[in-house]
Amino acid sequence: MSSQASYQFYEQPSEIEDVHEQLIGGFRQTPKSISPKFFYDEKGSELFTAITRTNEYYPTRTEMGLLDNYGKAMASCIGPNSTLIEYGSGSSEKIRLLLETLRPQTYVPMDISRDYLAASANTIAEDYPWLEVLATCVDYSQDFDLPVSFDGNVAAFFPGSSIGNFSPDSALSFLKRVRRHVGVNGGLLIGVDLKKDIDVLNRAYNDSAGITADFNLNVLNHINEVYQGNFDLTKFRHRATYNESLGCIQMFITSLCDQTVNVAGELFELIEGEEIHTENSFKYSETEFRDMCRQAGFTRDRFWTDEHEWFGVFYVS
Repeated sequence: MSSQASYQFYEQPSEIEDVHEQLIGGFRQTPKSISPKFFYDEKGSELFTAITRTNEYYPTRTEMGLLDNYGKAMASCIGPNSTLIEYGSGSSEKIRLLLETLRPQTYVPMDISRDYLAASANTIAEDYPWLEVLATCVDYSQDFDLPVSFDGNVAAFFPGSSIGNFSPDSALSFLKRVRRHVGVNGGLLIGVDLKKDIDVLNRAYNDSAGITADFNLNVLNHINEVYQGNFDLTKFRHRATYNESLGCIQMFITSLCDQTVNVAGELFELIEGEEIHTENSFKYSETEFRDMCRQAGFTRDRFWTDEHEWFGVFYVS
């Protein structure tokens, strides 16, 4: 742990071999898969921020509009003198809207990308000298304990429709974990991408500038650099489409030829046209998500949405 003024950085212990095994295990499956957590090296985090600024990708600007328009009501739900926990702090653009409205005592940003988290959290600490910042590098998709315990109002913030990257069963487990973190008197402010016209969804994940494609393919770069991969990105292409029966966008990396790839010291054969599944992004109706929160132990909620009803923000407690 290192500290300066109101900024502290915690790094949760991680088992490197478990990460290797998870990566290799995904390639041993049929179809092959890569967990979305491997998207987020520093370049991946930067590319995702670029995606959020494309014309086609509506969730970020819509959610920021909701935070801007209804921020005072959201802050009122959380209450004064609070601790605010953010899962997946990313570029910190959205949290600034909430920090300025809520003015919590303590902010706990969490992210799996160490360098990206350190840079963004340190900037927040410098820009808000009245705020205690306890950055925590952790894989929040797995069970973990908070670095310290907190008194008073505790609320979690999970923006960006990231809940959609979990399968419904895993999303429920995550919500139950959040319930434990915030306590029986705490709450969760969460962004949810709502079900809508399929063409709108497909355009959002296939932007004309190709940034989502670069983001998807960058996971192979990450494997090359950290996990002894030998992927040639020119031999792969991005594919994303909405699966109506599952209620989710599915992203894949398609092999353009027969090839052999090395992943963490193990060789795998790919045939032309074979797909590696990289991400699901589940979409929910207002009722579906409210029911899931009830199952997780949250008994009350507030809900805000935009004029198109494309995106929703819930506060559940």
